[in-house]
Amino acid sequence: MPGVEQGMQAFKADVMKREGYTVNPNQPDDVKYEVAKELGVPLYPGNNGQLTTESAGHVGGKIGGSMVREMIRLAQEQLANRE
Repeated sequence: MPGVEQGMQAFKADVMKREGYTVNPNQPDDVKYEVAKELGVPLYPGNNGQLTTESAGHVGGKIGGSMVREMIRLAQEQLANRE
């Protein structure tokens, strides 16, 4: 669907800002480098072929987990407002 990727990037930026991360609104995906640094994962722009699947999963899990928690919170809020 057109616009979905841009919407998800904006959602990610919003969620990660609320988590206390510095997010560039023009490049919200770059928050992964800040998360990686916090977790001690050597993730840098460019080739990360040396990165283990486990390390990449820690970074993606931190970001994705935060997004899923927020989606659940929003869904619960919508359901509560229907009653």
